[in-house]
Amino acid sequence: MPRLFTSLIAAGLLSIAPAFAQDRPVVVELYTSQGCSSCPPADEMFAELSKRDDVIALALHVDYWDYIGWQDPFGAPEHAERQRAYALTGGRTSIYTPEMIVNGQSDVVGAKPMKLMEAINKHKDDAPQVDLSIARDGETLRINAHTVSGAAGPFDVHMLRYHPMAVTQVKRGENAGHTFENYNIVEGWQTVDQWDGQAPLSLSAAITGDMPVVVLVQRSNAGPIVAVARIK
Repeated sequence: MPRLFTSLIAAGLLSIAPAFAQDRPVVVELYTSQGCSSCPPADEMFAELSKRDDVIALALHVDYWDYIGWQDPFGAPEHAERQRAYALTGGRTSIYTPEMIVNGQSDVVGAKPMKLMEAINKHKDDAPQVDLSIARDGETLRINAHTVSGAAGPFDVHMLRYHPMAVTQVKRGENAGHTFENYNIVEGWQTVDQWDGQAPLSLSAAITGDMPVVVLVQRSNAGPIVAVARIK
């Protein structure tokens, strides 16, 4: 499909947020690399997706394409490890870019706006399992959660920051000569707690700077994401 046509479809489908408020946004993780020649259409689609309030869009740049000539400045081996964990849980034998994981469950390969929207709409109806709230007090982030509807752990509690946008001139590799705008670029992903879900969760984490912060509650071993909260 021509890139312009793909971009028009993506803009039309992804930039239109629903008219009603979203209490539980859907998480979309994009696994991408500036050194991947097939990634730009997915990156363009993701740029539109990042504008939506009912979606928390997170770009995890991987490092496994760096060897072909361009080292992605945002690539991190930890992102590839997370992608491998999803592949293992989902019974997939390989990892690749671009790939989008929706709410830790549905994977969409490449730039396929219709399939992505189907997955997002599907997970909007996920039954609530955890009530999560976060609040920032200076350089401290306070995280509180409790299970609902009889849900049980174990859960991993993740915290991350992201750069809303960055511009990079790619000088080598398959995308040499191109200038990319990347959005919601994840850095500093960490697991801040492993929670059994039995007693309410209350913890604090140190944060500095003014980048947005996201907290995810996810079933252990790369399972479904059951709660998310963000402070922009």
